[in-house]
Amino acid sequence: MSEFRQDISSGDWIILAAARAARPHFLDEKKKPRKPTPKSKCPFEDLARSGNKTPILAYPNEKHWRTVLIPNKYPALSHGAACAVSFRHGIYHAKTGVGSHELVITRDHNKTFADLAPDAAAEVFRMFQARHGMAAKERCNAYASSFFNWGPTAGASIWHPHYQVLILPIVPPHVAHSLRGSEAYFKKHHRCVRCDIIRAEKKEKARVVEENKFAIALTPYASKIPFEIRILPKTHHPHLSKTPFPVIRGTALLLQSVLRRVKKYANDPDFNVFIHDAPVDNDKYPHHHWHVEVTPKISIPAGFELSTGININVVDPDVAAAILRGEKVKSAK
Repeated sequence: MSEFRQDISSGDWIILAAARAARPHFLDEKKKPRKPTPKSKCPFEDLARSGNKTPILAYPNEKHWRTVLIPNKYPALSHGAACAVSFRHGIYHAKTGVGSHELVITRDHNKTFADLAPDAAAEVFRMFQARHGMAAKERCNAYASSFFNWGPTAGASIWHPHYQVLILPIVPPHVAHSLRGSEAYFKKHHRCVRCDIIRAEKKEKARVVEENKFAIALTPYASKIPFEIRILPKTHHPHLSKTPFPVIRGTALLLQSVLRRVKKYANDPDFNVFIHDAPVDNDKYPHHHWHVEVTPKISIPAGFELSTGININVVDPDVAAAILRGEKVKSAK
């Protein structure tokens, strides 16, 4: 029997309509090998020759960089001399498109995040941390969104691995909704909801994919999509920018391992990864616990999902976690 499940932090509902304890058939479908684009057509092999602007940050330095933060040549938002201005258009409310849109580029044309050396993966997260910290110092900013896409169905139009950071003058609705949920839980229980989730999942063990000293990866009880994964630091930190670097490094390395598992055991799907950070307003969100979310592009939201906001998930998160751990699960008949 299918069942409704509610996300304890956001309050969102999903329908779990899975063949319980059964391996989904789509994991065994044959897929065409990924085909890289040639380096000669890559805009990130020679940044200056491709018309990219001067780097904002570079590790270890601008001349011999391994990881670099540059302005996006085709930004969704543009940095201005003034903050975003609110205005009215008849009955509607709008703001000018002021903000920042930047790219984090790693040197190797073919090494995805999962393939990077551990220090290089940690360096990407150090770049995110630095940029989020910079955003917090500017009064015009409200939120820093860091993410990366892999594969065409996940929105990646360039083969060379790259990561994006958008600095927004607003708190996105999805983030605001989640913050309200975690704040309500904190006021009721006087505890962080995600710290409680970590304790509960470690006790039950069924949905834990992997963990290390600093972070834990799990398939959420109310997963919205098949093989959704959340990676949470084990210690409570509202802001990425204020988190000790050993925790950030441990989280980055666990994410690498999880993505390798997704490729190996979940039939190498396209995916999105994003950091769910607190808004940049300092010390206003003690109830928030920043984390990383991995959303494989396995299912497509259709009429029911779009009309109700309720996702139908056809893979039990317990089964997804077992598969990602490398355990054998019998296929549905």
